Amino acid sequence: MAVAKAACLNHISRESSDIRRLANFYKEIFGFEEIESPDFGEFKVIWLNLPGSFPMHLIERNPLTKLPEGPYSSTAAVADPSNLPRGHHICFTVSNFDSFVQSLKVMDWRLPVGKLHD
Repeated sequence: MAVAKAACLNHISRESSDIRRLANFYKEIFGFEEIESPDFGEFKVIWLNLPGSFPMHLIERNPLTKLPEGPYSSTAAVADPSNLPRGHHICFTVSNFDSFVQSLKVMDWRLPVGKLHD
């Protein structure tokens, strides 16, 4: 039996060296809206909300971090997305996968080769 009764998802966070680029991706592609976020001083954050779904907190990556970033997080795409940790992902459902992928290509968002699935 769960200790936390009536628990629900509060938010998801993503770390990035370029949180503005990542925020623009989520806003342009999925319709997230930027919401008010606190000032943490030593690092920047951008808070987003997907209406009817969930909030996402984008957190400026510590420059000392050695792990690879996701393809849409950084200014340079990950050369080999298979190097990303297996748990490093967020999954969205879209109504028409092929149309969605084509729209990303037209908008010039780089896709991680072989990593998209329906």
